[in-house]
Amino acid sequence: MPSGWEKIVSMTKSGMRIIGQMKRKVSRGKRIALLIDGPNILRKELGVKLEDIAEALSEIGDIRVAKVILNQYAPQGLIEAVSNQGFEPIIVSGETGVKLAVEAMKEIYNPHIDVIALATRNAEFLPVILKAKEKGKETVVIGVEPGFSVALKHAADYTIILGGE
Repeated sequence: MPSGWEKIVSMTKSGMRIIGQMKRKVSRGKRIALLIDGPNILRKELGVKLEDIAEALSEIGDIRVAKVILNQYAPQGLIEAVSNQGFEPIIVSGETGVKLAVEAMKEIYNPHIDVIALATRNAEFLPVILKAKEKGKETVVIGVEPGFSVALKHAADYTIILGGE
């Protein structure tokens, strides 16, 4: 069971819908580091928009770090769109997971960050969530079905599900 507070939100065409209960009141004004697993989340067929992710996190606090990890196959238009929306695109050759984990660890040890938010569906980032919690950071996972890791959903303090009906 997650400790602290938990809230599950679903983004729909009509806006956000709460699907869970908070265990304690969310204190606003937290400083958030958002790291997005680009190839896993920003796929055309999933229909996820960066503004949906930012809007969902606005209930928790202010995004201070916003990075999108992309591979070398990312289209130039996507890279420009990421940059135009105020996110920092980080392009890596090959697998993006290692870079996302490294960036997350930097933010876990950043004293100016209160919340680590990972936008991914992949269970390989479970150790990152656990380390963040161990170091006193609150954690958020943002994902989309199908394929959103159940282990990630249960490990994080806060889960946001994008898409749906």
